[in-house]
Amino acid sequence: MERVCENTVSVDFKQNFVPIIRSGEWSDIGGRDYMEDAHVCISDLAKKFGYEAVDDEVISFYGVFDGHGGKDAAHYVRDNLPRVIVEDADFPLELEKVVKRSFVQTDSKFAETFSHQKGLSSGTTALTAMIFGRSLLVANAGDCRAVLSRRGTAIEMSKDHRPCCINERKRVESLGGYVDDGYLNGQLAVTRALGDWHLDGMKEMGEPGGPLSAEPELKMITLTKDDEFLIICSDGIWDFFSNQNAVDFARRRLQDHNDLRLCCREIVDEAIRRGASDNLTAVMVSFHQEAPPQTRVNRTGRVARSISAEGLHSLRVLLEGQ
Repeated sequence: MERVCENTVSVDFKQNFVPIIRSGEWSDIGGRDYMEDAHVCISDLAKKFGYEAVDDEVISFYGVFDGHGGKDAAHYVRDNLPRVIVEDADFPLELEKVVKRSFVQTDSKFAETFSHQKGLSSGTTALTAMIFGRSLLVANAGDCRAVLSRRGTAIEMSKDHRPCCINERKRVESLGGYVDDGYLNGQLAVTRALGDWHLDGMKEMGEPGGPLSAEPELKMITLTKDDEFLIICSDGIWDFFSNQNAVDFARRRLQDHNDLRLCCREIVDEAIRRGASDNLTAVMVSFHQEAPPQTRVNRTGRVARSISAEGLHSLRVLLEGQ
């Protein structure tokens, strides 16, 4: 199990809503021979690397990195991307610009570091989440995914970068790439990743670069009291959970025990029970000390009824088994 985690931080500032940041994580090798996933949880990014926070505002950092072709790229990005972000001259005042630039710089540094080593033949997708004040910034390159629970409703915080996506396909083709049988240049199932410098025709140093891009797409929101938690998982989880199903599943578990790490383990175990064989990683970040509240869907009549996506899945399995 690859993990670098620190557990809790309280964000102190004068606002009506003050997020209380808690995190948990779990990963499993699944049915694979090797573990190529990696992840990181850092409660205070500046302090971690010996820098002072600006205006005493803590920035927390979370990431999931799904490697392929070996673990070297995933481990390198996990260990170096946070530092590259902190050491950027514009950190933390222009965070969006810094994060985009840092993904690309980390990718280039990986190519330089492993130019004469077998590790160059690996690659990794990368999804990071940063919380500062009431802001949540998600950056994604690849097919890991982040989903926010807002009063029990799943809000997608990232888009999967796969060859079947129309916008990604247009970008790829404009840079000389192509999609063959659902794969980028007939080789990769994702259109954005760090590493993979050994693949011909995929990447080039400098602008505009090749069809396989390390530049992330960003999404930033302002957190409110309705925002309960963020789920970040590698694609092996999302192959067996819809966004809403994951939120429903996690809310029920947190309502039972309010233990984020245990909840991550239960998500991973449930994915395995449903048939997952890939490496599996789940990271959760909560914005409250308390468990999510019970919610009901009110309907006309005397009885209030609701069914979660998890319950619907279980019912479908039961019916199909008859």
